[in-house]
This record gives sequence, structure tokens and C-alpha cells, in this order.
Amino acid sequence: MEQGCRLPRSVPLLNKMRSLVALLFVLVASPLSAADANFHLYLLVGQSNMAGRGKVTLEDKVAVPRVLMLNKANEWVSAVDPISYDKKIAGVSLGRTFGIEMAQANEDVKIGLIPCAVGGTPIRRWQKNGDLYQAALKRAKLAQQVGVIKGILWHQGESDSGNEDTAKIYEQQLHAMIAAWRKDLGNEKIPVVVGELGQFFKRAKHKPTVDNALKVLPNKVKHTAWVSSEGLGHKGDAVHFNAAAYREFGKRYASKIKSLQE
Repeated sequence: MEQGCRLPRSVPLLNKMRSLVALLFVLVASPLSAADANFHLYLLVGQSNMAGRGKVTLEDKVAVPRVLMLNKANEWVSAVDPISYDKKIAGVSLGRTFGIEMAQANEDVKIGLIPCAVGGTPIRRWQKNGDLYQAALKRAKLAQQVGVIKGILWHQGESDSGNEDTAKIYEQQLHAMIAAWRKDLGNEKIPVVVGELGQFFKRAKHKPTVDNALKVLPNKVKHTAWVSSEGLGHKGDAVHFNAAAYREFGKRYASKIKSLQE
């Protein structure tokens, strides 16, 4: 028998190989799962008063349904304080309460917090080419694979309030940072909420300049809001809010975000 007579026996195998190649192409060319539109993500950026320095109690360690956080290992886990890991002294922050408020506002969604704040950092490190901006952007893009970023929470400014030169350019840098976030995350209308520095924070000579830049932000940049820190106390150092203040601050941030999303 000639060798050519054996070719038909190899046709089924050839067809199977072609089918396998086609299947692999589909798997590679198409994402295995699309981002969940009901997984609402919030980026938490700034310095220590966003990271949180409040005293942690048992109530802060209780897991809440539908409120998650992206931990240091980039894993989604229950959001319990401290949600930040910037320093060993990280404690209660405004983030967890914010997440709870947002989850209660819509029973159809789950909330994902993306903590990226680092204590003692100036706004220059949060500019587009800054190391902290790039690190946070990396985590945000990772989170976008499974959910949708619905807002950015910012609390920072203490580090820039002690120097006239940094205070003068704070507003410019704040606006540039917001524009960069929106461009890099693919949504020009991402709501951004900023918070007033603690009213007890008196040691920085140029605090009024920074505070004013934060307060007038909604008048100059669309889809932004400002949160007052009126009545919120400190933990005894006249720099950081106490745990009760952080929880109230979280409620205020949530209220502003919801107003921007309406």
C-alpha cells in the first residue's frame, strides 16, 4: 500500500488540532470575565489623615457585607480597620465608614476600597510622574479589571502648609492631579471629593492658602466637592483626627459623593 493511502486517517487529528488552535485564539483574544458594573470602586489617596490614625476598637474589626478593600497583597478582603498599611501606626480612617454608607445607599452593589494614602507625603509625590501617583495608578488599574471606579477621595495638605512656596502652587498641583487621574483612568467625569484640613491644625503658617485651594475646588473643577471638617476633634496631637471624627468624616465624604453621582 502506498503511503498516500494513510492520509485520510490523519484528517480527524488535523481537524482536532485546528479546533484547539481556534479555541486558544478565542481565549487569548477575549477576556475571561468583564468588569462587574455593580462592583463600585473608590480610590483613597492623600497623606496620614486619609490613611487614618484613629484608635481601633472591636467595632472597627467587624466585617460588613458588600464592603471590601484591596489589601497590600492586592487581594480583595473584608474592609476592617486599619484598611491602610502605610505605617505601623495606621488605624481607623474615614474609608471604612464611607464604604458602609455607600453600600447602605444601594443594596444592589458591593463596594471596593482602594487604600493608597501614605502619611507625611507632599502633593508633589502625587503628581502624574510622582512615585505615589504611579503606585496608586497601578493598583487602580488592577482593580478596574473587576469593577468600576466611581470616585476618588482626597485628604492631604498638611505637608504643603508649612512652606510658602509649596502652598502657593498647591491649587495648580491639585487641579493637575485630578486631570491626570481622570485621563489615566479613562473617565473625565470621575467624582472627586476633597476634605478640609483639621480646624485644630494650627502649626502651619500657610494652612489658609491650602485650605482655600481645597474649598474653592468645586467652583473651578467640574464633578468635584469639598467636605468641611467643622466640629471634628483630634486624637491629642492637634494633627490627626480621632476615631469618632474619622467615622463622621466618612459619612460626610459619602454624602458628597452621592450628590455628585445623582
